[in-house]
Parts: sequence; C-alpha cells; structure tokens
Amino acid sequence: MARKYMLQQRAKRQEETRQRIIEAAVFLHQTVGGANASISAIAELADVERLTVYRHFPDERALAIACTSHYQALNPPPDPKPWQSIEDAEQRLRTGLREIYAFHRRTEPMSLHVLHDMEEKPMLREVLAPSFAYWEQVRDLLASAWETQDATCSARIHAAIGHAISFQTWRSLVREQGLEDAEAIELMARMLRCLCC
Repeated sequence: MARKYMLQQRAKRQEETRQRIIEAAVFLHQTVGGANASISAIAELADVERLTVYRHFPDERALAIACTSHYQALNPPPDPKPWQSIEDAEQRLRTGLREIYAFHRRTEPMSLHVLHDMEEKPMLREVLAPSFAYWEQVRDLLASAWETQDATCSARIHAAIGHAISFQTWRSLVREQGLEDAEAIELMARMLRCLCC
C-alpha cells in the first residue's frame, strides 16, 4: 500500500513539473516569442534543470504541441455554430466578426509571436494545422450565408471573408489604421456588401 502511495505521489509531482514547464514555455512564447524561448530560459522559469525539460519533452515539436494545447484550452476561439442560425448574411458576418475580433484582441501578443516564429520554425505550421482548419471552417460558414450561383463571385466572397477574419487584417485596421473594432467590422461588412451588389 505504501509503495502504491509513493508511486502516486511521484506521478503527481512529475505532472506538476510538466505543467510548470508548459506554463513557463507558454509565458515565454507569448512575451519574447518561441524563437527566443530557449530551453535554458524555460528551465529557469519553471525552476527545473534543462535535463528535466528534455525528459518531459524530448524535442521541440513535443513541447510546441503541449504549449499549443494548453494555450488553446485557456483561450478557446469563438464557437461559430450559433452563427448558423442567423440567416441574414450581413448580420451573421457582423456577429462572427465581433467575436473573432474580441478573440484577436485577447490573444494578440501570442498571435504576433506565432506569426513570426512560423517563419523561423516551419514545424509550427504542422502543429498549428488544426487551427488553420478551424479558420477555414469559420470562413466557409460565414460565406455560406452569401448565396450565389456565380462561381467567380463565390470565390471572391470566400477570399473577402477569409481576409476579414484574419488576425493580420484586424491588426492592420485596429493597430495600424487606428479603427475601433466596431469600425473595422463596419468596413468589412461594407466590403462584402459591395461584392454582392
């Protein structure tokens, strides 16, 4: 019985150590970027040895997967399912963009670093593939309300909505051009309306 208790305690400590490493890595990825978050810096912040980090995460990909999972659990993207019940295309778009832009605002520091890190670490594209698939589904759901038989128009609508929901678009309109979220949403809605005239 004592041995079982000791094994349980050991497993608990290992899980706590693993969690500290993940939290330290996420903090550094969000503040200095993954490219600058060395194993030494992660180990120091987690108060463990470098070898301990490697014991839990034998390679960069394993650590990236764990960090992504942890971060996304704390910062889930908007659930687009309720938008399906909004039949009016423009209203659906506005509703979606309000939630999407609030998400971009909340996750801006991490998103900025991830965009930069993907250039230096192509492995991140593979790790983030589910996230890319999510944004494609969001685009398609929002575009489905703008029904058209014209294939060219349909392709433009998909492209325009893909542009509208992008973090880079939100950042450009809000941070670089100085618009409020509501103004950026209005601009994107008008852009779509013009495409469908």
